[in-house]
Amino acid sequence: MKKRSSSPNRGFQIADQIQRDLSELIARELKDPRVGMVTINAVEVTPDYAHAKVFYSILTGDPEETQEALSQAAGFLRNGLFKRLHIHTVPTLHFQFDRTTERAADMNALIAKAVSSRSKEE
Repeated sequence: MKKRSSSPNRGFQIADQIQRDLSELIARELKDPRVGMVTINAVEVTPDYAHAKVFYSILTGDPEETQEALSQAAGFLRNGLFKRLHIHTVPTLHFQFDRTTERAADMNALIAKAVSSRSKEE
């Protein structure tokens, strides 16, 4: 029997669907008080769909507490994904705090400061 090859876009489609479903599951069904306003920024899925790296940011709260809570809820969230996704293997979830938005805000503040000090000099 010939193994069916999946299209290269299939992994991106699965990752995108996991991102949408996880966002909804965390917002509506996760009741852990340590998890506040979480945004799922990106999901990277391994080629065999066994693992998914979930990059998230938070609006408020402690990143370490949120990380711990999400990691503890990974089984619950994976089960929720299993009910929604129509794929053979639902990946094991690995949460990783994404500091991209935090760094962008810092850069914007530095740029604004430089621009204002420059305009004062002129």
